[in-house]
Amino acid sequence: MPDRGSGPAGPRTRVGRPSRRMRTGLLTLGVLAVLAMLFVMFSGFWTDWLWFRSVKYSSVFTTTLWTKVGLFFFFGVLMAAAIGVNVWLAHRLRPPLSAMSLEQQSLDRYRMSIAPYKKWVLVAVTALVGLIAGASASSQWRTWLQWVNGVPFGQKDPQFHEDISFYAFDLPWFRFLLSFGFACVVLCLIAAALTHYLYGGLRVTSPGSRATAAATGHLSVLLGIFVSLKAMAYWLDRYGLAVKSSGLKSAEGWTGLRYVDAHAYLPAKTILFFIAAICAVLFFATLWRRTWQLPVIGFGLMVLSAVLIGGLYPAIVQKFQVQPNEQAKEAPFIKENIKATRDAYGIDGSKVTGYKGDYKPKDETDNERLRDAADTTASMRLLDPNVVSPTFQQQQQVRGYYQFPATLDVDRYKGSDGKEQDTVIGLRELNIAGIPERNWINDHFKYTHGYGAVTAKGTGTVNEGEPDYTEKNLPAKGHLPQHEQRIYYGEKTTQYSIVGGPQQELDYSDDSGEKSYSYKGKSGVNLANPVNRAAYAVAFGEPQILYSGAIGEGSRVLYNRTPKERVESVAPWLTIDGDAYPAVVDGRIKWIVDAYTTSNGYPYSSRTTLGDTTADSLTDGQRAVVAQQNQVNYIRNSVKATVDAYDGSVKLYQWDKNDPVLKTWMKAFPGTVEPKSKISNGMMEHLRYPQDLFKVQRQLLTTYHVTDANTFYTGSERWQIPNDPTTKSATAVPPYYLSMKMPDQKSQTFSLTTTFTPNKRDNLGAFMAVDANAKSPDYGKIRILKLPSETTVPGPQQVQSKFNSDDTVAKTLNILKKGDSEIEYGNLLTVPLDGGLLYVEPVYLRGAGTNYPLLKKVLVSYGNKAAFENSLGEALDVVFGKKAPNVGDGDEDTTTPPDTGSTTPPSDQSVQEALDDAQQAYEDGEKARESGDWAGYGEAQKKLKAALDRAAAAEKKAGEKAGSSDKGGAGEGDKQGG
Repeated sequence: MPDRGSGPAGPRTRVGRPSRRMRTGLLTLGVLAVLAMLFVMFSGFWTDWLWFRSVKYSSVFTTTLWTKVGLFFFFGVLMAAAIGVNVWLAHRLRPPLSAMSLEQQSLDRYRMSIAPYKKWVLVAVTALVGLIAGASASSQWRTWLQWVNGVPFGQKDPQFHEDISFYAFDLPWFRFLLSFGFACVVLCLIAAALTHYLYGGLRVTSPGSRATAAATGHLSVLLGIFVSLKAMAYWLDRYGLAVKSSGLKSAEGWTGLRYVDAHAYLPAKTILFFIAAICAVLFFATLWRRTWQLPVIGFGLMVLSAVLIGGLYPAIVQKFQVQPNEQAKEAPFIKENIKATRDAYGIDGSKVTGYKGDYKPKDETDNERLRDAADTTASMRLLDPNVVSPTFQQQQQVRGYYQFPATLDVDRYKGSDGKEQDTVIGLRELNIAGIPERNWINDHFKYTHGYGAVTAKGTGTVNEGEPDYTEKNLPAKGHLPQHEQRIYYGEKTTQYSIVGGPQQELDYSDDSGEKSYSYKGKSGVNLANPVNRAAYAVAFGEPQILYSGAIGEGSRVLYNRTPKERVESVAPWLTIDGDAYPAVVDGRIKWIVDAYTTSNGYPYSSRTTLGDTTADSLTDGQRAVVAQQNQVNYIRNSVKATVDAYDGSVKLYQWDKNDPVLKTWMKAFPGTVEPKSKISNGMMEHLRYPQDLFKVQRQLLTTYHVTDANTFYTGSERWQIPNDPTTKSATAVPPYYLSMKMPDQKSQTFSLTTTFTPNKRDNLGAFMAVDANAKSPDYGKIRILKLPSETTVPGPQQVQSKFNSDDTVAKTLNILKKGDSEIEYGNLLTVPLDGGLLYVEPVYLRGAGTNYPLLKKVLVSYGNKAAFENSLGEALDVVFGKKAPNVGDGDEDTTTPPDTGSTTPPSDQSVQEALDDAQQAYEDGEKARESGDWAGYGEAQKKLKAALDRAAAAEKKAGEKAGSSDKGGAGEGDKQGG
């Protein structure tokens, strides 16, 4: 066979190598890709800076940024340097020659393979670890700023006599430093041990010594540092006992020392501190002794001591000293916990008082006086803001691209008579989903804002249950003072808009057609700059921003448009209340946002979870609290914030002048919070006590209304928050704003109210109200009326059940619900009245033809009397005996009539005829609705009501006739017996 390797060699060609042009093109693409990635990173930074500058809070951006950057580089470089130095030192201390063994031969191959790259490997590893450490440290910017700027509380804890600021500001930072130190030492130990092993300083299977003297000394120093940090941890743990959560059956979230902490854990931590310190010295001593014998023994003794002294001894104390007489042992610590918790949550001034008098039915003289008192005790808000939003939507939406929030707000405005009255208010915001033709120009240029506020009296209705509007239509007209009605910033406004440029906006539409408008405000970021346009095109993922002709000179982009979002962005150290509400103030519509400062380090104060305690039957994604930390044991409504609905300007006002947490943040971010004196009188009229703070306080007061340690321990006086009886969900009843007066008040004041029931019972336990009027001298004063334990007063759930089970109420509701109509219960309001409790609940009907709720009936209960009437006045008259039930509406006293033994049926032919007429009127109404004949539909509804009235009257008459017959029969029997 011929030799294939012989013969002339052909020309050699290069296969697969790209041409110079291709290499140049690939290099260009690579550079462009890197530049694109850098621009994407730059665009996020740049747009954030532009936004903060537009709202005039650039100092918040720069302070936060430089704090994060400083922490990132300091701790990142520190971690990288520590690991790098220890690896370098381990390499420097390597033995000159290694004993030949299979283990060392294998390691030699690894050493040879990484030798050319060992510097780059070291740089890469230390850089990666440094980046991770720096990123972790930068997240601690709040902890750092609080530590640096901490303001003393002026109060000391009872155990260690340290100012509370030590626990709130110092201890969290010390704990971070300690955790960083542990992580650094552990990583250094691992890196040093691997390096020593790789270069022969440590051996596993080789003969002779397992470690060189140099490796022993190096690792011993690192272990000594680790044990020293452990000693510091034991010392800090002593103070940590004051903010440690522990179980106590009578209180959830219990925080602070208990008997076993003060008499077992505290001395144990002190002893372990000294043991760890001695053990650390033994590790450092190996630099001279070159043996691990003593430090290993010391470390073993430390671990054994931690088990015996730190674990077993406290368990023995708890078992044999505390449990046999726990109440007496824990009483002093319970007392401190009660005091600290009430201080930390601002409930220390809450006053619990009991009712005077009983709940027996009053005589007629009392009833007449009570009827008069019912009108002056409270302004009953029959218009439920949680129910009537669909009514506002149906009657005042005007155009499909407007919307109202699902839950409206309650505020106070002056009526036509000049008197202040509770008012339900909602803003007509933009509904992007309702735009007739969806495209980029319409979504972001033409439909840019809502228009107008709509208000209605809270205490009454008109026209068969419709809201009594005091401001309505488009443009809005009514009792409100003249103001800017355009709404560019609102709760439902989540998309970005580009305004002020060549593209005109739709202002509003009326009978004469569409009105155009061009934004005149200074809000938003200018897009005339091409760099800005490119940055926002990347940030929003919308390339049209870069080249669209609709953007030109004067164009501004508006985003981050919800009030809570804006306040949370400019003040990231605040916790934001879930319910921002609008107010017409000084010629503008302004959103008012309550904000809180919180802490999780108040000694002895029990913790609560904000997400849980602020949840109720109305909480949804839009109304949820925005919390920086969910677990807290200190809270203050320290800031009142406003957001202008037209130009988006944000103002922060110092509401609590004594809050040390707010003072700390004001030092960290000077100039961001304005003094309370800057709040205008017009704004002050609309400020109110915030709901989320009230919900947190009421949750704590279910337990901490008790100030006696022994009673607190037994838990016999615990309350619970009842579930909302007007909904099917088993969630807490929301608090209600209401103008009312408590027994110790001379006149009505705007208040926030709630009820309590005894633990695991449905009867009423207490009623709580806080003065919510910011201009009142008693603003924030919590009043609690505790019911006598021997009296069984129905709670909200029982009152609702009583209403639902009443025969007369059920019959009327069943008739009203004929067809597709639905019954909706409004807020069940509770008001103290002369030693009793008055319940008032509006009942709404959502008709099949209207598809929005209208107020139809009012349920009232007082003592053992109840009424179901067309109006509040009529229901109060019936309850207090001023008039008989309105039989024309089928309403009767809800108490069950006595059984007379009559065999006469409860109804006769006239009742059936009236019901037939009602059925016919209902059918006529449905036909009119389907054909669009709304005048005919309204006439049919009137006939339906008249027929129902006749049916109820006939039924009442038949019942009275049956009763007369029974009385006559009884008299005849008496005669015969005589």
